[in-house]
Amino acid sequence: MTHQSLIFTNDVADAIGSLRESMGNPSAWVLMDENVAGLVKPRIEGPALEGVRSIVVPSGDSHKNLTTLSSIWDALQKEGATRHSLLINLGGGVITDMGGFAGATFKRGMRFINVPTTLLSAVDAAVGGKTGINFNGFKNEIGAFREASAVVISTCFFDTLPREEVLSGYAEMLKHGLLSGREQYDGLMAFNPSAENADDLLPLLKESVEVKRRIVMEDPHEKGLRKALNLGHTVGHAFESLALERCRPIAHGYAVAWGCVVELVLSHMQMGFPADELRRFSSYVLEHYGAYYIGCADYPALLEYMRHDKKNDSEAINFTLLRDVGSVEVNCVCDEEKIKIAFDLYRDLMHI
Repeated sequence: MTHQSLIFTNDVADAIGSLRESMGNPSAWVLMDENVAGLVKPRIEGPALEGVRSIVVPSGDSHKNLTTLSSIWDALQKEGATRHSLLINLGGGVITDMGGFAGATFKRGMRFINVPTTLLSAVDAAVGGKTGINFNGFKNEIGAFREASAVVISTCFFDTLPREEVLSGYAEMLKHGLLSGREQYDGLMAFNPSAENADDLLPLLKESVEVKRRIVMEDPHEKGLRKALNLGHTVGHAFESLALERCRPIAHGYAVAWGCVVELVLSHMQMGFPADELRRFSSYVLEHYGAYYIGCADYPALLEYMRHDKKNDSEAINFTLLRDVGSVEVNCVCDEEKIKIAFDLYRDLMHI
């Protein structure tokens, strides 16, 4: 794994300019979606992006696919990019995932930096080296591990985000708090991400990113400890896939929040995770994220989606579970009957 530089600053243009200079001012492209091209890029225009060409793709997770990826490769090829060029991924998780995969594969690998513009991409997708696209209805089915050369993390673009986007990113921070320990977790649970100024998030955001970075450095290719970061994701990805099947997509962080509730129920059933903490967390999620509706008729589809999860080593469904806040167990297998009971209890806790 390459050494990755994390830069926390609200002077994003200066950081990009310094990074380009440190790399010898290579030919560069900035990848962004249509929303970022209109709302964010004008804020960093100037010397930092002098001579940088733009690749603009459609917005949304539904465009995180082979067709869009091919259009990125096509633009890089036609405009003369080489493996020594630089790709600047400016945007949310869709852009950092897909741009990272484009950079990892074009000419067998070109340099890229991530400049996340959403809280979710800052805390989750931009750090850790996971890249990829959706394929045949499954989330992140095709991808590769490849670290960005650098990640520029700021809060200065969060005022362009709807409330749902901030909450989506905050769910990943809550997950990191559950993994890290009581002090960080309690601080996050006392914070109202809907009401606070985005600048107040920066210290919490830095703390959260550092949790992920520590875990990734110890286990870059997800052989062991890094699986802890999958807390909430086995069920969360299944919720996302079901929502796509219903043609009513849900935000990734919301899916993770609801997935964490189900997986904390499993943690209580299998590992003795404290019941009062389960109720506290589920109440916080219900207050800030509402509930995702599932009925008994949805269980078979959800189980099928979970069986397709990349974290499974066999037919068994693999989870990250907690004995308590900060006490993590990876590679926990749960049988389908227990998962169905957890879905029942989730519906009770979410007042469905």
